[in-house]
Amino acid sequence: MSIPDTAETFPGEGHSAHTAALSSSALNFQISPYTGYTRDHWEAVADALLARAWRWASPQGGRLNLPGPSSASGVRSDGLEGYARTFLAAAFRVAGADGADPHDWLSKYAEGLVAGTRNPGGDDAESWPLIRDYDVFGQPMVESASIALGLRMTKPWLWNTLSAQEQDRVAEWLRGALVAVPAPNNWYLFPFTVAGFLESVGRRDALTSYVRERGLQLVDSWYRGEGWYTDGDGGSFDYYNGWALHLYPVLDELLASRETDGAPHPGMSVWGARLREHLTDYGHFFAANGAPVYFGRSMTYRFAASAAVGLGAVTGNTPLSAGASRRIVSESLKHFLDRGALDEHGVLTLGWYGKHAATVQKYSGPGSPYWASKAFVALLAPPNDPLWVDTEQKMPVETRDHVIALKAPGFLLHSTQEDGIVRLHNHGSDHLRAVNGEAGSATDPLYSRWVYSTHSGPTSPTNQPDNDLSVFWRGERGVRTRIHPLGTGVEHGIGWAASWHRPVFSGRASAFPGLKVTSVVVVYGASELRIHAIRGAPQGSSLQSSGWATRFGSAKEVTSTLLPLAGWERPTTEVAPEGTAFEPIVEVPRLRAELAPGVGQVLVALASLTGVESDRSDGIAEVENLSITENQVTFQWAGHNRVVVVDLDLGVVATRGVRD
Repeated sequence: MSIPDTAETFPGEGHSAHTAALSSSALNFQISPYTGYTRDHWEAVADALLARAWRWASPQGGRLNLPGPSSASGVRSDGLEGYARTFLAAAFRVAGADGADPHDWLSKYAEGLVAGTRNPGGDDAESWPLIRDYDVFGQPMVESASIALGLRMTKPWLWNTLSAQEQDRVAEWLRGALVAVPAPNNWYLFPFTVAGFLESVGRRDALTSYVRERGLQLVDSWYRGEGWYTDGDGGSFDYYNGWALHLYPVLDELLASRETDGAPHPGMSVWGARLREHLTDYGHFFAANGAPVYFGRSMTYRFAASAAVGLGAVTGNTPLSAGASRRIVSESLKHFLDRGALDEHGVLTLGWYGKHAATVQKYSGPGSPYWASKAFVALLAPPNDPLWVDTEQKMPVETRDHVIALKAPGFLLHSTQEDGIVRLHNHGSDHLRAVNGEAGSATDPLYSRWVYSTHSGPTSPTNQPDNDLSVFWRGERGVRTRIHPLGTGVEHGIGWAASWHRPVFSGRASAFPGLKVTSVVVVYGASELRIHAIRGAPQGSSLQSSGWATRFGSAKEVTSTLLPLAGWERPTTEVAPEGTAFEPIVEVPRLRAELAPGVGQVLVALASLTGVESDRSDGIAEVENLSITENQVTFQWAGHNRVVVVDLDLGVVATRGVRD
């Protein structure tokens, strides 16, 4: 198998794909005054990523055996994953160019497709694993969706060139996804997507119809409003909302429309409307430098976080202007390519900027990061589309300070224009299934921390946790697992979010009877007033809270503040030597307090994360007239004419005028 000469699109070892794009097309700051990126750069980056990945192909291209530690599913599944996820990028690239394929990617994927399905389950260098239930090495089901989607998008130039026998073998392998049991979450959209492709090539039957209806019914049952789905029956909200739960139904609608010469796809308009609602606030998840808020699992998919923005622009299901959409997707792509997301071979690493073990889940293999390919959905917009020809606009965070309450997932976003940082307070997403109890799982740093951002944390599970609150009792740490949201809101530029939980002591796999923690955060600008009410503490217990993790030492890009206002002892600092996705080693401010048994206690601290060049870094908004009872906290932000009233029984916040 030959690989095209890619010297012009990827100039040598150790270069980034960003450099690759520059070598083929100069940055255009006339229509893209912030990133310089145009559609040509997106195509060049896609070609560069594909060229490097194909250097690791098996002899006939059935697997792309990318370098790195294998996943729990094994190397055969990992090789399939490398093939499937890069095929997704190639399909967006070629379909978006209406079949133009200057590097002949589709012939390579066609050869690999034939080789992989010639003897599924075989013990050779090319054969793909069979698709089985999710709990029996089920990763091939995930990859079947990428292959089916790629085939559907490139049908005239790939599928239609296969012989009838080759098509039958591919279809037979894919049909394994229709009978295997998916994981109880977004996985149900994988057989949905496979069935959609099979129907598009005249292979509709009762099973494909059932699988598609089942998938849509389940996703519909997970909808919680404001454009947010839970990832299965439970309280898990993360980026799977955009890059899976929105993407597959809306893309199915788009492809069905194109297959019928633009005729509407019956019964699907609800999915586009929900995507539009999601994108109303979703642009606020990105920092001025393009970084998405780091939270939730599978963050090694990196710029896939922008896929929903590109999909909205392609389908017209977006409230964002074309210039704003391109700024978000291009800034996100550029952000990672400029920060070491590729290794010395030009391959996407398992990590964030570079390799980072704590970012990686056990199901992640060397090909996993290539789900970032979903960002290339933007290429389905033709070259003359406003997405590519309108002038780039500012990121939402650059327009002013923002405070946004997302009631459905229990999130509170607040961002500051001056330093371009976005922070997400989590009082709703816990990654537990509905069948789990309070002690359903161990604490998960990607979901259990109180707040996340575009510039910091979280620390690894074995280090001092950042942005944490833990009860200590008899040598065990009581942590937050199940989150019970109480609400979020914004009044007069002041935002708040509240929840309660029962601390679970992992060594005992249970909660202490009667122990309950109610937590409220009130934000203004970059400042966060963190309030915790403790009820029913056991004898001899203590409490620990921590702030933002920042680079160890003096050369900081962001600075963290954590000040005790009531109930806490003076702060100390703990080093987290495993660092974060952002820094190799960090330090975390920490507060501690003794708890009195049987007595309600209210503890208050003031925290912030700011850019070191920001005027805010020398100090944060002061709190005045702080008053605390067992059931209520009242205070005033310095310079603000509203009194903030926090009801700790109800977990709600209101403001009133100074003279009210």
